[in-house]
Amino acid sequence: MTIQLENIALISNDLPWLHNLREQGLLSYKKYGIPTAKTENWKYTKPNRFFEQNFTPVSRGNNVLGNSSVTVPFDCYYVYFENGVFNPHLSNLPQGIEIIPIIEAIMFQPNIRDKIGALVDVDKYPFAALNTAYLNEGIYLHVDSNVDISKPIVFIYHTTALNNAELYNVRNLIVIDSNSSIKIAELYCYDGVIKSSYVINVVNEMFIANDAKLYHYKVQNDAFKAGHITFNAAKVCRNGKYNSFCLQKGADMARHETKVFLSEEGAIADINGAYLMNGWATIDITTDIEHQKPHTISSQLIKGVVGGQAKGVFQGKIHIAPNAIKTEGYQLHKAMLLSDDAEIDVKPELEIYADDVKCSHGSACGELDQDQLFYMRSRGIKEDVAKQLLIDAYLNDVIAKVDDEKIQDWIKLSLKDDLLK
Repeated sequence: MTIQLENIALISNDLPWLHNLREQGLLSYKKYGIPTAKTENWKYTKPNRFFEQNFTPVSRGNNVLGNSSVTVPFDCYYVYFENGVFNPHLSNLPQGIEIIPIIEAIMFQPNIRDKIGALVDVDKYPFAALNTAYLNEGIYLHVDSNVDISKPIVFIYHTTALNNAELYNVRNLIVIDSNSSIKIAELYCYDGVIKSSYVINVVNEMFIANDAKLYHYKVQNDAFKAGHITFNAAKVCRNGKYNSFCLQKGADMARHETKVFLSEEGAIADINGAYLMNGWATIDITTDIEHQKPHTISSQLIKGVVGGQAKGVFQGKIHIAPNAIKTEGYQLHKAMLLSDDAEIDVKPELEIYADDVKCSHGSACGELDQDQLFYMRSRGIKEDVAKQLLIDAYLNDVIAKVDDEKIQDWIKLSLKDDLLK
């Protein structure tokens, strides 16, 4: 009824700095373990119920390659992960971008070590602690100054789940130097038995320098018996921008967590997302935005559609530090319930320790508009088609937050599933 900790071979464990980092993560995980209903930040999601089966962390080393043919319907560069392992032979990137396995970067570029774990408090984030304990797989992506990549870079996380009850840990470090702009999209998908039971546990640490921009998109469509946990931590410097959108629609238990540090004046965070779920699954979107300096701006729009006996969770926090005047922080969550047994749990928070700021938060839940549904049915539109049209219209404004038209179309295409069956 837990994660079976294994003494697996990890690369470069004889490097004292890395050994100490891993040990810190392991000790923290052993101390706090898998969160329960008594864990405040996880009380609605209750991951301990999912982990009634034992899951074993695995690490196959960067020499294990897959043969994925997964693609997206737009022109892009690819970064492939097969069962949690970076596959450089399938990946391609343009000039001005460096990408190497995270362990190789730690070994041969000591200057990046102060960034690994700098944005992750392992005592507060138990799965990030576990990720740190088994830090072995993942990539270091570095964008030079004054680089503007027109095509998105798509991370494909492809899981074949040949063996059930495996835990895949991936750690990515993304560093964007000043005055550069880049788009990264993540796709989580699987092949194999539909009831494949696995867990993917990803930590992205992102450093966005002065006047740099990172547009970060994600579509999560893991197996419906899988577990999906991602922690995205971003530090945004002067006049930098972090723009993200997440579509959660797969897995039995899925949590997408975002922590943003607006660390210098002019920093901006635009965090948006949508979740759709049926059956018995729990989908969780959690955000925490820290306005550390004056003249910083954040906005959040999250929308959900939940049917069956599924549960949607949104927890959103905006923290305004002392003296962070002239700050603006906005947060809005809306959800649509498709059945009487569906559940939505919402916990919006504002922590304001400065004067002269503009902040707001709100949440609302409702059902499909029966008058609109009746009108469409009376015009000869089938009920399931009418419902899908209403759902699409409901989600349209949050998907419109995605500024790339081709990625918008891809996300709209990804919305088509069995939600109404």
